[in-house]
Amino acid sequence: MAMVAALVAAVLPVSAASAAPSSRLCETRNNQSPAKLLECMTVEGVFEHLEAFQAIADANGGVRAEQTPGFDASAHYVLEVLTEAGWDAEVVPFDYEAADAAIEQHTPAAASYETGGFTGTGEGSVTGEVIPIDVNLDGDRSNTSGCEPEDFAAVDLTGADDIVLLQRGTCFFSEKAVNAEAAGAEAVVLFNQGDGPSREGLIAANASGLPDGSPSNLTIPVVGASFADGAALAAGGVTATVSLDFVTLTSSNVIAELPGRVADNVVVVGAHLDSVAAGPGIQDNAAAAATLLELAQIMANNRPHNTIRLAWWGAEEIGLVGSTAWVNDRSAEELDEIALYLNLDIIASPNFIFSVYDAGESSFPATAPVPAGSAAIEDLFERYYTWQGVPYDDAGFSGRSDHQPFVDAGIAAGGVFTGAEAVKTDEQVAIWGGVAGEQFDPCYHRACDTIDNVSTEALAVNADAVAYAVLHFSYSTSEVNGVRGRKMVGRPDLPEPDGSQLTFVGRTDGASPPIG
Repeated sequence: MAMVAALVAAVLPVSAASAAPSSRLCETRNNQSPAKLLECMTVEGVFEHLEAFQAIADANGGVRAEQTPGFDASAHYVLEVLTEAGWDAEVVPFDYEAADAAIEQHTPAAASYETGGFTGTGEGSVTGEVIPIDVNLDGDRSNTSGCEPEDFAAVDLTGADDIVLLQRGTCFFSEKAVNAEAAGAEAVVLFNQGDGPSREGLIAANASGLPDGSPSNLTIPVVGASFADGAALAAGGVTATVSLDFVTLTSSNVIAELPGRVADNVVVVGAHLDSVAAGPGIQDNAAAAATLLELAQIMANNRPHNTIRLAWWGAEEIGLVGSTAWVNDRSAEELDEIALYLNLDIIASPNFIFSVYDAGESSFPATAPVPAGSAAIEDLFERYYTWQGVPYDDAGFSGRSDHQPFVDAGIAAGGVFTGAEAVKTDEQVAIWGGVAGEQFDPCYHRACDTIDNVSTEALAVNADAVAYAVLHFSYSTSEVNGVRGRKMVGRPDLPEPDGSQLTFVGRTDGASPPIG
C-alpha cells in the first residue's frame, strides 16, 4: 500500500493534511465555506464514531444486524449524537414482512439446512423432489441457472410438489424464480454462487421486482441457502420439505433535519446502519454511517439555503427495507420536495478504488431508468476528484443499495463507492495501488469486517468528497433540478472532470463494481 499512501498524501485537501481546529471549535462555529468545512472533516473525527460502533458490536455478539440488540444500540448512539449536536432528530419505526423459513431434507439422509425466505414471494409448505437446474459446482462456478425459460425444458415439473434448486449468477434472483414458477415449480431454493469468500454464505433478499421495475408477482415460496448446502441438495435423489411463512416485524430508521431558508427543496443524504448477520459491518457500512454522523456534528451550526435531511437506514442488508419503507411513506407532495438523494455505502474499502455512480451510463447500463439530474451529481463528484488529483472510475448504477427506492420514485441520485466483492486487476493496482487478484473488500459481508478493515486513505478522500457535495447542494441544486439557490461562500473553481479510468470496460468476469 506504499504507493497508495504516497498518492493520497499528495492529493489530500487541507483538512486531512494539516492540523484541524479543535473538535469543540468545529462543532460550535459556522462551517459554511468549503475551507472551514473540509478543515473540520477529519478521519480522526470519523474514527471516534467507528470505535463506538465497533464497541457496540463487541458488546452484542459481534454484530449490528437487523433485529439484534447491536442494531438497536447503534440507532440509539446515532440519535444521542445528533440530539447533542442540536439536530432535529428522531427514530422512525417501520413495519415490514419477514420470513419464517425452513429446509428439511428427508432422503437420502435426514438433514436440516440454515435458510431464509425471499420477500415478495408466495408462502406455504412443499414436500417433494429437489431438482437442480444448470448448477455449476466446480471451477469458476459461473452459470445462468434459471435465467432463461429454456433452462427448464429438459426437466419434468408437471407434478404437484416440484422443488427447483437454482444457483446465484448472471441474472436477478426474481428472474430465476419467475422462470421457475412459469415452468411449473411449486417451490424454489436459491443458493449462493460459491465463486468467492463473499458468495459462500446463506443468501436471502427481495424478489418482489424485476429489472424493468415491474412486479414479479411470485406466488410460490422462494428460500435461500449457502453454497455448501446448495451443493448438498444438488447431489441427486434428494427429497425435502421447503416451508415459508411471513411475519410482521418492526425496525427503525434514524432521520435528522437541518432546516434551510427554503423548506421545499430538500437534499437527502443516507447511509445504512445495519450490518449483515456474519459480522460487525464496520467498513460496510459503519464507515459511511460514521462519516455522515461526523458531518452532522460539524454542520450543526450552518444555516443552509436548502433543507438538509440525513438518514441512517435500517434493514438495508435484507433488501433495502428501511429506505423503501420511508420513501413509500411519503406523499406525492413530500417526494416532489426532494431535490436529490446522495447514497453512502462502502466508501473505505481496504483494497480500494475510487468510483462514482455511473448515472450517465458511459461504462455500464443501469438496472433501472436513471432520473433526470443524476448525471449532474456524478459530474460534481468527478470534478471534486479531479480538483484533488484523485483518479476515479465508474461504478455500475445498480439497484443494490438505498438509492434505489429514490430512483424508483424518480428522484435524482448519486454517490461514491470503493468496491466490494469484485477482484482488483493489475491495471487498477497501477492506478490506485493495492493488491491484484484480491477483492476490493476482502472482508465484505464477513466476520472480519472490523475496524481494522477500514482504509484511512480512502476514508480521508471520500469523507471530504461527501462533505463538499452536501455543502454544495445545501447552497444550490440548480444543476440537478433547476431550482435556483444562492452562491456558495468561498466556492472554489472546480475543473472539468479528468474522465473515468474505464478499467472495467471490456472485462468479461462480471467485475462491474456493484454498489452495496
